[in-house]
Amino acid sequence: MNHLPQAWGRPRDDVYGAYDHSHFQTSGPIQHTQSPIVTGTSVVAAKFKDGVVIAADNLASYGSLARFTDVKRLRKFNDQVVVGFGGDVSDMQYLDRLLNSLDIRENYSSSETALNAKNLHTYLAKVMYKRRSDFNPLWNHLLIAGLDGEDKPFLASADLLGTTFTSPTLATGFGAHLAQPILRRTLPDDASVEDVDQETAVKLVKEAMKVLFYRDARSMDRYSIAVITKTGVELHEDEKLENQSWQFAEQIRGYGTQVN
Repeated sequence: MNHLPQAWGRPRDDVYGAYDHSHFQTSGPIQHTQSPIVTGTSVVAAKFKDGVVIAADNLASYGSLARFTDVKRLRKFNDQVVVGFGGDVSDMQYLDRLLNSLDIRENYSSSETALNAKNLHTYLAKVMYKRRSDFNPLWNHLLIAGLDGEDKPFLASADLLGTTFTSPTLATGFGAHLAQPILRRTLPDDASVEDVDQETAVKLVKEAMKVLFYRDARSMDRYSIAVITKTGVELHEDEKLENQSWQFAEQIRGYGTQVN
């Protein structure tokens, strides 16, 4: 080995020959992620007359394996916005660093007007669309919840294609099939959120999370939930579903260690 400091760890060229860089494939094609590996499941959100409530469980699955049970998929941006992430966890971490950098720039900015939920949704939608146009998409489905420039409830979606839409209730992943019918019973697309208070919206989202725990094999009973109003963001990251258990299974013959 060449023990000079500038070459620590490298074999000596005069003994082993010059280092062969061919394995780096510098002239080969650029490769991008073809499919997500570690993923988070549904994000559920609903508007009410004073703000928005949003929830996501704390599980990140490695394929079908419930591998990571303490992954927080709600990100508080400022006192007016929360972003919920569904999909690939590594891309979620990239977006989280991007939001952190944006937050720092905003704090050092001379502008007195902070980014609201509508601004942030536009920004993230452009990021997702740009990456999709580069054929290197971020494998996420985002829900942006908070208040707009007029302090009105704002809830919108952006997916890996840059597609955006808004609705009184939104859900990603399996929640789009299982949770949305529950949410829309109280908040159909043409409903006025002025008729829904915070307690009703929180109860509705918790009911949807309970259904997802029972029906979605990639979910768990611990979740994060945030309520965004004019007074700020109330975020709880280690909630547990109430009044749920699989105790009824103990009465089923052949379950577990039963022998009789």
